[in-house]
Amino acid sequence: MTTKRIVSFIIITLAILSCSSSDDSTNANPFLSPINFSFEVNLNLPQYSSLEFSGNHIVDRAAGRGIQGVVIYNFNGDLFSVFELSDPNIRPSECSILEIDGIEASAACGNENVYNIVTGQRVRGDGEFPLLRYRVQREGDVLLISN
Repeated sequence: MTTKRIVSFIIITLAILSCSSSDDSTNANPFLSPINFSFEVNLNLPQYSSLEFSGNHIVDRAAGRGIQGVVIYNFNGDLFSVFELSDPNIRPSECSILEIDGIEASAACGNENVYNIVTGQRVRGDGEFPLLRYRVQREGDVLLISN
């Protein structure tokens, strides 16, 4: 092999090795420890009836549903998003619990972080992390939610 080919091979190999196919974005957050959970939401149950309509959401803080609960948002009847209700940019505490107002989530303790529950992106405040997104899959009238 010529020197040019060897250098090209090394550069390509390094570029490939530097790319990661796994989703380590949630593990990179020093504030939100990864947890394992999965649960089902039956859209036929009365407590989830508001999720029948596009643009609606529910907050679920039952045990085993995220770190400090989840918000489930209905985009269009078929697509849903689910986000953790812990501020991803501050250490877990009473002040990291997010409350929902319209389509925004913010902490009650007065920090300036505000997040959009449709996209998970930070609207205002400091920090580099968006809301922690959980997997959601619809099978008939049941949402399967997991991390």
